[in-house]
Amino acid sequence: MRILVSNDDGYTARGIEALYDALKGLGDLTVVAPETNCSGASNSLTLNRPMSVRQATNGFYYVNGTPSDCVHIALTGLLDFRPDLIVSGINNGANMGDDTLYSGTVAAATEGYLFGIPSIAFSLTERGWEHLDTAAHVARVIVQRHIAQPLPGNVLLNVNIPAVPQSSLNGLRVTRLGKRHPSEPVVRSSTPYGEPVYWIGPAGGASDFADDTDFGAIEQSMVSMTPLRLDLTHYDQLPEVGKWADLICVSR
Repeated sequence: MRILVSNDDGYTARGIEALYDALKGLGDLTVVAPETNCSGASNSLTLNRPMSVRQATNGFYYVNGTPSDCVHIALTGLLDFRPDLIVSGINNGANMGDDTLYSGTVAAATEGYLFGIPSIAFSLTERGWEHLDTAAHVARVIVQRHIAQPLPGNVLLNVNIPAVPQSSLNGLRVTRLGKRHPSEPVVRSSTPYGEPVYWIGPAGGASDFADDTDFGAIEQSMVSMTPLRLDLTHYDQLPEVGKWADLICVSR
């Protein structure tokens, strides 16, 4: 079993070190992660400049690019083998609901999924690394399960782990993504020269946190595991858009 490990918090983050340590003994581990924190990078690829790959004293490779860059480079030239599994994390904070569209943690796993490799993203739901050991334990158990009995077909799993002691976990629930309210307003500030600058505001609160959502599971101190897919087609709207489009004449 060859496992590629990545993240979005950077190769020196406590989360990736904990994930690496948790997976020791389960396979051959290779870490390729961003040089710096890339939270919110989503699935972006760096196309306007070349990137460098360096290796730290602990053996971790790091790239001056995004999480997607890291996995893409690893799979298309850096590594001389094809991983059997890609894991991303452990993220410093939740990636639930709409967060998955922005998350670099999920993006690293998604890049592996696009290459047809089973991929899992792990996130600890509170920032600050408290109870990181709980998340590391959960990650090991889930990867062990995957090795023993892989899911059929290509799979992309988004796993969120509540920041509680392991003894306080109430199990694991397979969930759908919940929904958030719109983000809070931007925070306006200024440079020393009086020029206005803006910070993106905090994420909004959950608006759909039913029991079967990731938000609902975490609220009940349960691990949330959501299978994801990338088909963005809105199938329910195809008939109505078809009727609307029939009235548009684009030919001469």
